[in-house]
Amino acid sequence: MGEYKIAVIQGDGIGPEVTQEAVRVLKAIGEKYNHKFTFQYALAGGCAIDAKGECLPKETLAVCKASDSVMLGAVGGPKWDNVPNAQRPEKALLGLRSELGLFSNLRPAKIYDALADACPLKAEIVAGGLDILIVRELTGGIYFGERGYREGKYGEEAYDVETYSETEIARILKNAFAVAMQRNKKVCCVDKANVLETSRLWRKVAEKMKGDYPEVALSYMYVDNAAMQLVRNPKQFDVIVTSNMFGDILSDEASMITGSIGLLPSASFGEGSFGMYEPIHGSAPDIAGENKANPIAAILSAAMMLKYSFHLEEEARSIENAVKAVLGEDMRTPDIYSEGMTLLGTKEMGESILKHI
Repeated sequence: MGEYKIAVIQGDGIGPEVTQEAVRVLKAIGEKYNHKFTFQYALAGGCAIDAKGECLPKETLAVCKASDSVMLGAVGGPKWDNVPNAQRPEKALLGLRSELGLFSNLRPAKIYDALADACPLKAEIVAGGLDILIVRELTGGIYFGERGYREGKYGEEAYDVETYSETEIARILKNAFAVAMQRNKKVCCVDKANVLETSRLWRKVAEKMKGDYPEVALSYMYVDNAAMQLVRNPKQFDVIVTSNMFGDILSDEASMITGSIGLLPSASFGEGSFGMYEPIHGSAPDIAGENKANPIAAILSAAMMLKYSFHLEEEARSIENAVKAVLGEDMRTPDIYSEGMTLLGTKEMGESILKHI
């Protein structure tokens, strides 16, 4: 019997609704496989501003740090558009990543057979399915480098500096190699080594490390080519590892290829197995409280938690198979519904998935 403490940050908008379904699924997994999941709830985002006057209260960080993993709903919404920038709900995400040392982001892009028609690519390109995992460096690079304004050749100019250390690169590559060992054992390092010195350092570090993972096939690809290959021949990829900015762009491209952005989970890691898990969709305040939100991304985020933080692969597969089964029965929430299918609300979709666990 395993015992696991999970911090739950439901967040704003549809966050509480989808997170509730993920918690129900985890409880069912606990009963079936004899695990004990303890859930402790904490506030972050707009709801924390309303209740505590700040987007990321200290007590929330304390709850997260005392847990084995964190489940996050979604934060933000127009209600808080006029909050000072330093306290905007979205700042809670940056604060959580920084305070919890989460430097590695995992974003899967997967096409389910039942939803293949939603993919914008030609059927022959994705025939047989698609399953890519993008590992993005999260706390370094150009987003966190030196920046400012100065006088230049043509007057005032702005600058943002891309900086990476060997340590930062090695730790994200280690995560990429590790998850590749749980998949098809292929890693593609995406960079711009023909132009950028930082990219050349990425390749240098990767070459040093590849001997530690002899079963993993390592390749390199320039980011412009990778962007093209994702729509031309996406099935060539297994794990893509890349820098903060490149990963930001490519992970969004890959998620749109699936045609079902409401179904995609994500995970953020630091050292060890501690992680924060969240759907990639936003808070969707326009449908909050209406039982219309799709909980599948949150539920699949829980499956990622079982797999990557708790190393419970059979239990994770149980959730993934339940989702596949429900989609195969043409059960749909409004975002993926089409004529002739069974329309379900948030709670009803959660209940349908529970029946298959």
